[in-house]
Amino acid sequence: MPAAKKTFWIETFGCQMNVHDSERVAGTLCAHGFAAVERAEEADLILFNTCSIREKAAQKVFQRLAQFRPLAKEGKQFGVLGCVAQQEGEAIFQRAPHVNLVAGSASYPRLAELIARLEAGEKRVTGLGSAEEAFETELTRRDHPFRAYLTIIEGCDKHCAYCVVPFTRGPERSRASASILAEARQLAAAGYSEVQLLGQNVNSYRDPSPARLSFAELLAAVAEVPGLRRVRFTTSHPRDFHPEIVRVLGEHETLCDHVHLPVQSGSSRVLAAMRRDYTREQYLERIAAIRACRRPLAITTDLIVGFPGESDEDFAATIELLDEVRYAGAFSFKYSPRPNTASGAWPDSVPEAVKAERLMILQRRQQEIQQHDNQSFVGRTLEVMVEGHNPKLGQWIGRASTNRSVNFTGSGLREPAAAALPIFAAPLRPGDYAWVRITKAGANSLVGEQAAAPAAAGRAMWKSR
Repeated sequence: MPAAKKTFWIETFGCQMNVHDSERVAGTLCAHGFAAVERAEEADLILFNTCSIREKAAQKVFQRLAQFRPLAKEGKQFGVLGCVAQQEGEAIFQRAPHVNLVAGSASYPRLAELIARLEAGEKRVTGLGSAEEAFETELTRRDHPFRAYLTIIEGCDKHCAYCVVPFTRGPERSRASASILAEARQLAAAGYSEVQLLGQNVNSYRDPSPARLSFAELLAAVAEVPGLRRVRFTTSHPRDFHPEIVRVLGEHETLCDHVHLPVQSGSSRVLAAMRRDYTREQYLERIAAIRACRRPLAITTDLIVGFPGESDEDFAATIELLDEVRYAGAFSFKYSPRPNTASGAWPDSVPEAVKAERLMILQRRQQEIQQHDNQSFVGRTLEVMVEGHNPKLGQWIGRASTNRSVNFTGSGLREPAAAALPIFAAPLRPGDYAWVRITKAGANSLVGEQAAAPAAAGRAMWKSR
């Protein structure tokens, strides 16, 4: 009788890059004889894939390690992966003595070797260091049934004053365009209709192959892969957001109507202190180019309040920027000093209470903007990718091309490909696309009813206007 497989469970913290890293870790483990389980209590190996971009995220990892520590008495092994592992290194063993493995993202190609050392009896194994090549994804275990992540660039060369990414992820390393396009075609052939291109600075992509595709050219090539219905990308850096990208967005309907362009502050003085390499005016030039696209694009952003030295006037400039740009959404945070960063050595001069107040003011104003601007969608018919169903509310849950959440009611039937068939032919399921007429709008989501496609409708939202 064959021996039972060893089992693993992984919890992921942070961004889409970490989510995709967990898929790659899981694929590597499965390829080397492990089986995934649904609960930590059932696993032989318990892994935490971590984020250290903010202090709160790093603290949560150690809270989870403490919570699960009793399982170590049952012989289970623990591993800390990702950015906190790269940042803290072997110090994790002191803070959480029951941890057996500490491995930064640069060590994932050697993960099977590190695990083998644990199985051979080593009590503590460390895998750190700097990555020199992009990590290919042959062993990825895809956890999402219809949306796939595709890394095109890893690391960062920008060295913003507050950011740990250059220290935890290393320098920028781009994958060859042929490898990326081959993976995109494989994903489409496997039935994935939406692909999201990932990178810490995705539009900083530099093709290392003789093809020398720019990011805009790569974006156009992925958009033309047969079988893909939606292509997204994140995260863009304003310094590298060129007009050519906007032109490509306007020409390819497969590319989603959404750009995430982090600004961090509306004050040029604070942006200079952050070492963001652009001014408020230069950022607004990028916004103007996006607004000039041949189809409307939703713009979202990231914001930090309470950066060292941020004055009331600086914060007021950020609020003014919200009113000028009118973002479709914003991720906003209080500044927290991070190890190894330039600003980490500076006095944290903005009191915590002031940071909290500024964050509340900013988030309240952004919610007001979203509430007002989302009202413009009432009466429109949008194409929505179905992500699930809420039986309590009797609503389907989905996302528009603009990345807005849409909750809708209706027959629960999807439209057929052939126009000669009835309007609704088969039950909806996650991954399907449905046309939804918007009847209500809130700050964070739209509400509607399933509808027939508008006459001569294309796939993108702008075609239904």
